[in-house]
Amino acid sequence: MVDIEPRSRRDRYIAICKPLHYGTLLGSRACVHMAAAAWATGVLNALLHTASTFSLPLCKGNALGQFFCEIPQILKLSCSHSYLRELGLIVFSVLIGCGCFVFIVVSYVQIFRAVLRIPSEQGRHKAFSTCLPHLAVVSLFVSTAMFAYLKPPSISSPSLDLVVSVLYSVVPPAVNPLIYSMRNQELKDAVCKLVS
Repeated sequence: MVDIEPRSRRDRYIAICKPLHYGTLLGSRACVHMAAAAWATGVLNALLHTASTFSLPLCKGNALGQFFCEIPQILKLSCSHSYLRELGLIVFSVLIGCGCFVFIVVSYVQIFRAVLRIPSEQGRHKAFSTCLPHLAVVSLFVSTAMFAYLKPPSISSPSLDLVVSVLYSVVPPAVNPLIYSMRNQELKDAVCKLVS
């Protein structure tokens, strides 16, 4: 197996399942296209939500019980019926998120099938150590974000909303660099030395 470190989470499939084709399938042009598509989708989604949210009249004050402006919390302050437009955008965002999640799951099924065919135990361990932490972070993000946006109002409370929003907005970006840096052997040795 060719020892190629994946540059992003989208190219793990090719790095593990088609390692000899990695350079031709994922050249710099393909990486730029993937990054541009991700950025464009995120910016479009944010612009739609921002424009819709700022057009809502607020009649229940302007103080939120959060540390940042969450759309469901802002909708609670609205006194107009135009919040249905924002709910439509949330459904659109959930559909996009579910589509991405299905794509990730299908990719990882293919990755795990390819990894299980690797003859050496060390090769399988290396591939799983790359994939499993990423899958755990993505699962944490998707499950807590879906819970935050799709939970019934009857179980909503300010403290629960705050904890859930921290779990999907702060923890995954904070944990990702830690996961990838712990794959560095020098850092592992330094942490072991520090602990002992």
